[in-house]
Amino acid sequence: MSYLLRVTIPDRPGALGGLAVALGSVDANIVSLDVVESYDGAAIDDIVVDVPAGALPDTLITAAESLDGVSVVSLRPFDGRIGAHQELQLIDTVSSSGPAALDVIASDLPGVLGVSWALVLENDSAAGTSRLVAGGASAPADVDHLNIEIPTAERAIELDPATEGLPDSWTVMDTSLATARLGGSLALLVGRIGGPDFRPAELARFGYFAGIVSSVLPASAVRS
Repeated sequence: MSYLLRVTIPDRPGALGGLAVALGSVDANIVSLDVVESYDGAAIDDIVVDVPAGALPDTLITAAESLDGVSVVSLRPFDGRIGAHQELQLIDTVSSSGPAALDVIASDLPGVLGVSWALVLENDSAAGTSRLVAGGASAPADVDHLNIEIPTAERAIELDPATEGLPDSWTVMDTSLATARLGGSLALLVGRIGGPDFRPAELARFGYFAGIVSSVLPASAVRS
């Protein structure tokens, strides 16, 4: 079983090694690590760990927080692999996927960015609505049509799940949302069920990804 552990850790030599030892003491194996953000002598890291079948995930929290200055922001099951090279691989795949490019984005982006789901939506500015263009297997079931035009900006932005026109279930499930322009009238919306909220560095990373994908998106993928 794999989990994505988000921790705040002191930004000092040896801190990450100490965390690795602490996680190893509960038979957790670190598979990948991504530094989300650094600030004021601390770092926020996303760590993918494998644990033996039947292991209690709470032991990961206990082990991590046994270290001075370490706190767990979130812990959730995860079946992807994080890292910048994963994003580059996805961009390369999208550029050569032809008509299936948008489906590839919706299916593969959650495992790359560490989110629960990704949707490609097409905005209808005249009607003030959005329709679903592509959603992977993890996509929520209540998004065939949204009574809102998904806001986009030059950079990725957060979106309040309580915004009128969005499904009520997103508020109930405490889903953190972020959106970015994907070219033309297309919007890319990602959700993280149960949080945590998106950090500024994550929004920047998401925005860069969307911008690059927009420039390599095959024309055949944009369906009317």
